[in-house]
Amino acid sequence: MFPTIMGTVVIAGIIGYASEKSGFTRNGYVQSIIICVGGAFLFYFVRLMFGIGFGSPGLNAIVSSIGALVIVPTHYRKR
Repeated sequence: MFPTIMGTVVIAGIIGYASEKSGFTRNGYVQSIIICVGGAFLFYFVRLMFGIGFGSPGLNAIVSSIGALVIVPTHYRKR
């Protein structure tokens, strides 16, 4: 269980960094990483409680991180 949650955090951090680097989001590096890690944690615990998932923990981390970036509304911020 502990290696799975550590891998989830690492994968989510990489997804957050890559989304900023590629221009998919413009939240800022730290903010995108925090959003991705939060979404991955949420989905990890949903998987533990209810058994809902996409198969492997790595795929769950990737899908939940991207989903969290899409769901969090940042377009309302002032530029």
